[in-house]
Amino acid sequence: MLEIANLSVSYGKHRAVDGVSLSVAMREIVVILGANGSGKTSLLRAAGGLQPMATDARIALAGQDLRRLRAHQIVEAGLALVPEGRGIFGELTVRENLQLGAFAKRARAKEAENLQRVLTLFPRLAERMNQAARTMSGGEQQMVAIGRALMSAPDILLLDEPSLGLSPLMCGELFGALEHVREAGIGVLLVEQNAKRSLAIADRGYLIENGRIVGQGSAAALRDDPAVQRAYLGVATDKH
Repeated sequence: MLEIANLSVSYGKHRAVDGVSLSVAMREIVVILGANGSGKTSLLRAAGGLQPMATDARIALAGQDLRRLRAHQIVEAGLALVPEGRGIFGELTVRENLQLGAFAKRARAKEAENLQRVLTLFPRLAERMNQAARTMSGGEQQMVAIGRALMSAPDILLLDEPSLGLSPLMCGELFGALEHVREAGIGVLLVEQNAKRSLAIADRGYLIENGRIVGQGSAAALRDDPAVQRAYLGVATDKH
């Protein structure tokens, strides 16, 4: 289980994340919903070791303290981040991008098995293994980014806005794939603007505003909450 407690992130005098606590279990999809600028990306970057955090924060995976580890050590511990914008190597082929994901010691023994899992999850990649990643569509590049993260054999996968800019069809494929990731025993912490689709596949969710958690619950409870419907699902609710 990933456990985050009292996590705060500041940029100068601006507090982007303020005392956030949350958890993600294995075989669970947890979504974080919030407006742009609410602190979602800063939260994920801090958890992934890419952003400094306040010293009194706690981040642990299966009981192992991750706070003082570097980003590559955090991957070795079992936490993989797919950042907004994907961060793939455009000049490299699909195969080379995926192989880079298996650099962690924990992943090397089962590299072939993990590759087969990724290609089963994203059959399009099997057809494009020798294609330069930059020549692919946005949705296909997102598949490469997620596949590369899965090649590190993570226990928990962090995803920052994976559906951003994708077509409705590609979004459907992406969210379907995340359900299969959960079935494989991996926990998913998902930051996503598409609240309707993410709540449809999630087990639980958190609401974040101005860097603070302002609500949480099961995905079903959040879907049925009139305030959530108004703010995130585009549903007009009766005020009377």
